[in-house]
Amino acid sequence: MGRIPKSDEWIKVVETRLTRPSLKDNTGDVDRLLKGIEKGLQREKVRSDFSLVKRIPNLLREYGYNIRALLYEDGHCWHLMDVYPSRSDLRLYGLAVDMGSSTVVVQLVNLVKKTVKEEISFINPQNEIGADILTRIHFASEDGGLDRLQTLLIDKLNQEIRHVASKEGIETDAIVAMSVAGNTTMTHLFLGLSPYWICREPYIPVVNNPALLRCAELGLALHSEAPVLVFPNVGSYLGGDLIAGILASGMAEADDLSILVDVGTNAEVVIGNRDWLVACAGAAGPALEGGVASMGMMAGPGVIDKVRINPVSKAFSVRTIQDKPPMGICGSGLIDLVAQLFLAGMIDLRGKFVAERCAERLQEMDGIKHLIVMDAKDSGTGKDLTLSQPDIDALIRSKAAMYTILTTITTMLNVSMKEISRFNIAGTFGSYIDPRSAITLGMIPDLPLETYRPLGNTSLNGACQALLSAAARDEIYRIRDRITYVELNVNQEFMNLFSAAKFIPHTDRSLFPSVQSY
Repeated sequence: MGRIPKSDEWIKVVETRLTRPSLKDNTGDVDRLLKGIEKGLQREKVRSDFSLVKRIPNLLREYGYNIRALLYEDGHCWHLMDVYPSRSDLRLYGLAVDMGSSTVVVQLVNLVKKTVKEEISFINPQNEIGADILTRIHFASEDGGLDRLQTLLIDKLNQEIRHVASKEGIETDAIVAMSVAGNTTMTHLFLGLSPYWICREPYIPVVNNPALLRCAELGLALHSEAPVLVFPNVGSYLGGDLIAGILASGMAEADDLSILVDVGTNAEVVIGNRDWLVACAGAAGPALEGGVASMGMMAGPGVIDKVRINPVSKAFSVRTIQDKPPMGICGSGLIDLVAQLFLAGMIDLRGKFVAERCAERLQEMDGIKHLIVMDAKDSGTGKDLTLSQPDIDALIRSKAAMYTILTTITTMLNVSMKEISRFNIAGTFGSYIDPRSAITLGMIPDLPLETYRPLGNTSLNGACQALLSAAARDEIYRIRDRITYVELNVNQEFMNLFSAAKFIPHTDRSLFPSVQSY
């Protein structure tokens, strides 16, 4: 009989040579199989769902009682998923999913080699119901609304799963596990759970720790017995995507103090180390993502992500993603642009245009001042790309909210910003942001630049880690149980600090000694 060394996998294959039944040994086929697997697993408990029980007698005889058993572990018990011929060449895959409200990102992961084979992303199809979470929550309470939202998501996922499987040259039943990280509402809509009470006091989710599900229960186009791991949430405003981010950042294992900032629909902040974690969320996301500016766009080909302004000539130079003609600007580009305008003296500390320094670039359209960033002949749209005064005002409010979230939580914990050893910035926003520009605006604290770490899509990275590692999977529940959530909306000090932060970089210039204005 084969013996499997202990490993960190919670999805594995066990090679088993069974004794054939006889008149002296009339053990049932399923019992014989499970006992054989348990010996290979060093006596750990194994069970089989009834759907597979029906198939086992024929499979054992077809394979000559020499089999490879595919299993997953849940709650100190191993579950039999499928049976294959001995020494068969198995290509087994899993899916790691970042279930974003705007964009869904999926990685196809080789579970044997522990490598990412494909990564795809697509617009969340629920956007056709509403781009914001609240609209979807209200729609879900209508007759048939919840089913509609879930069906949109599952159908699109299945379409993309079949596409990526075809591209890799595998059948969809070779995909034998899925891990999903998303905010609390997206998790509910994925599972078909009502989000009704998430946005109503006292803001209670249906479930904080979803159990492992079989993909067949959700109608997913994977192996019918594949387990679906859905990351737990802390509450209505702190979801599994943040827990995945904490896991990916490693901050929960470090002795030093770290901060994790994830900017999406909201800005979510976690501070702590291996001993404690405190988290909060606040409305600072949309403008920082570029979603408020008139030329704002999500990061993608042709989107401006970096801007420099010559302080003497006031000439603009921009960088676009994939060097395509500029179509718009993302959050990191917007932060760069406004910071550069301030350093060039083209806006003042209130974020207002200085007409004499903007010169002919400044125009008035329908009573609103606009700065021409890229004229029509150089843009990818054939139209001027402009930044309006309301665009800047929105960014100032968002950057003030971000800095206030950070200062409120650190003040509450009696922690100095200088004690932060690592400042982790997650998401697409974190991948492109220039910390120097964010500091110039007063959005993040004036810390040494090496303190800042852009981590990219930590929700996806955490989901991938939990897919491949039992230790990482178990860690997400320990992280969840250690988080203390702080509610900022009822904090009066927050409002006081917010007013002080609505200047560039701040009313208290001593907080930003490295920032030099024009």
